[in-house]
Amino acid sequence: MKSYLVHRLTTAALIGAAAAITGAVTAAAQSSSIDETVASHGLAPKLELTPAQRSAIYQEVHKDKSKLAPSRFATNVGDEVPPMIELYMLPDDILAANPETKYYKYTRVDDRIVLVDPTKMRVIAVIGPGPAR
Repeated sequence: MKSYLVHRLTTAALIGAAAAITGAVTAAAQSSSIDETVASHGLAPKLELTPAQRSAIYQEVHKDKSKLAPSRFATNVGDEVPPMIELYMLPDDILAANPETKYYKYTRVDDRIVLVDPTKMRVIAVIGPGPAR
């Protein structure tokens, strides 16, 4: 009888361990699949603004002088934005007129508006008072 109980407990333990391993492998596969989906589709589509849209964003955002980055940083498209830089939501009228901008935030560096992809912390557009950059 003792041998039978030991056999049953050992079998139950092995089945439990197999289920745990299978569950972990399945969870890892699902997690990997989700990450690949997000990476391949991206959270934010590429932003292409017309000169009129760039001008409207500049005019609207430039009104609020309080949202200026405390320090300078590289503002070329594709550059990484330091984590200590505070990012702001674009004004509601800009979001309404340009729904594609809902994925982005901005900060100001000198007289330029710097649009940032907040998920990747990368500069995606720089809008200044002069010609488009």
